[in-house]
Amino acid sequence: MKVINQKALDEASQSALRSPRKRSNWNLHERLDDPVQRLFNAIEPGTYIRPHRHADPATWEVFLLVRGSAVLLIFEDSGRVVERFLLSAGGPQVGVEIPPRAWHTMASLEPGTVFFEVKQGPYVPPRPENLASWAPAEGDPRTAEFESWFTAAAQGDLAPPKIM
Repeated sequence: MKVINQKALDEASQSALRSPRKRSNWNLHERLDDPVQRLFNAIEPGTYIRPHRHADPATWEVFLLVRGSAVLLIFEDSGRVVERFLLSAGGPQVGVEIPPRAWHTMASLEPGTVFFEVKQGPYVPPRPENLASWAPAEGDPRTAEFESWFTAAAQGDLAPPKIM
């Protein structure tokens, strides 16, 4: 049995603070090929999650905020924001289910943000065609600019042009 308590969430947040990526996973599933992936994601302000989609295989994802707040964006293929969700553990919106093939990203709005994620397994690293070509790759010098844009972007906004 796995017990989910404040100490475990604190440890996930501390791990995210120490990480160069400013995020950390605590997996409840035992294996990457588990048919149901269940995990807590601790994300700090400034972490960059490249917009991506789950199209191969086509899978849904559920996010539920348990601490802090975050913005979740859904995009068109071009990088235009279709929907913006402000998620907060205190509500009124605490989570979303993202349909298969939807381009999306999330940005932390406050320290100590943690969300619970459930998705169909097995885990498959995203193929290049499932990473947004209009957004920089992780490690690119422009990721901080994009992450900052994510936090303020509104429905209808177009992602800033990427410098190749």
